[in-house]
Amino acid sequence: MNTPRSERAARAPGATPKGIVAYAAYLPRHRLRHSDLAAVLGGKDGPGSRVAASFDEDSTTLGVEAARRVAGERPEAIFFATTSPAYLDKTNAAAVHAALGLGTDGFAVDLAGSARSGAGALLAAAATGGLAVLADVRTGLPGSADERDGADGAAAFLFGDPDQAIAEIVARASVTAEFLDRWRAPGEPAARRWEERFGLDGYLPLVTEAGQRALKEAGVAAPDHVVLSSPNPLVVRRGAALFPARIPSGKAPGHAGAADIGLGLAEVLDRAAPGETVLVLAAVDGCDALVLRVTDRIEHGRQAHPLSAQLAAGRDVPYATYLTWRGLLDREPPRRPEPELPAGPPSARSQAWKFALTGSRCRGCGFVHLPPARVCKGCGAVDDMEPRPLSGVRGTVVTFTADRLAYSPSPPLIDVVVDFDGGGRYTIELADASPDEVAIGMRVETTFRRLHTAGGVHNYFWKARPVEDER
Repeated sequence: MNTPRSERAARAPGATPKGIVAYAAYLPRHRLRHSDLAAVLGGKDGPGSRVAASFDEDSTTLGVEAARRVAGERPEAIFFATTSPAYLDKTNAAAVHAALGLGTDGFAVDLAGSARSGAGALLAAAATGGLAVLADVRTGLPGSADERDGADGAAAFLFGDPDQAIAEIVARASVTAEFLDRWRAPGEPAARRWEERFGLDGYLPLVTEAGQRALKEAGVAAPDHVVLSSPNPLVVRRGAALFPARIPSGKAPGHAGAADIGLGLAEVLDRAAPGETVLVLAAVDGCDALVLRVTDRIEHGRQAHPLSAQLAAGRDVPYATYLTWRGLLDREPPRRPEPELPAGPPSARSQAWKFALTGSRCRGCGFVHLPPARVCKGCGAVDDMEPRPLSGVRGTVVTFTADRLAYSPSPPLIDVVVDFDGGGRYTIELADASPDEVAIGMRVETTFRRLHTAGGVHNYFWKARPVEDER
């Protein structure tokens, strides 16, 4: 006997889907003010700003920042979704896997191409009990809606035992349609699209069908919260009237590509109460609908840094600097020797240090070595070390320098000497700060960044950045 199409679409693939057991979102700290855009290019003015990734951030580093904030057991798999992969013909999820210190065990894969990849990562992780990492750097041409109303960011969701879930999946439905409303050829810096009303006519019937089927399967007449994501803003405005939420939605950072549906869901989980339902709609090349029910565990399972607080924080970046970071303004580079191509063999040998910031601690005297060493500098013991992970450890600046001669895409380069809590001292680059903001005694935390790119190879490592809540 054939299963009706509506039942097949509403049922998650494979076995009973897992529930969300942990989640986290990450927004970069830089903000491009709408008033600055209007002053340079004209067009729409007004308050507000755009969330912008720094020059040393890409979709991989954003994904790492979100993923490492998710507490939990080792994931069965990592599904990394983005429309702006740092590499093609290479698995970007492997760098996320390495930065989390997971060794070599486990499966990691990219889902890249369109914003629908975000929904794909969520569904894949729900089916396997994996970690969905959604991250994007959303670039638009100067003066475009993508530039003004886009956003950069990431979100991560760990799926596991439904009995341990903070939100359980009640039903799902998906529909797919082929029509050309948005596209970007390989190598192009930004997407192009038809007039928004054309996409509206294509999407509204799909949103209606997927949403109604998922709600019917879940037995929910009216959801408490609705998360509707689409790169077409008209679809978001008109679709919200199709499925009104009982509780108004919070402020969104702007459309963040594959990460958009994840940021919207994280914002709802930051404030949803036990027993409330969430209808998630991702309208990209079709529509994917999820109905979630929040459990009693949400009270102790919310992320430590709410999305609203991250959105309210930030530091302004000049428009010319932003364009330079995105490669849209060709400026004279620093007159310094450019960095050399990172070599594969030494990077592979030092993977635990380079990607997971794992030092070594002497078992005899407790001296912490950064980078890891075989011979203890404290007592001279040989090969008597244990791993000392530092990616989640804060520290204190003991001295610093602003190097205006070193090569940097955004000079000057600031180096700080950091004493890490619990032992270990290391000289490391400081991110998200200017020289006049640095001070001895400043509290810092680590952040995964891109040091430079040479020969098409990204040199990833860790930097320090000021801790906002300890300033």
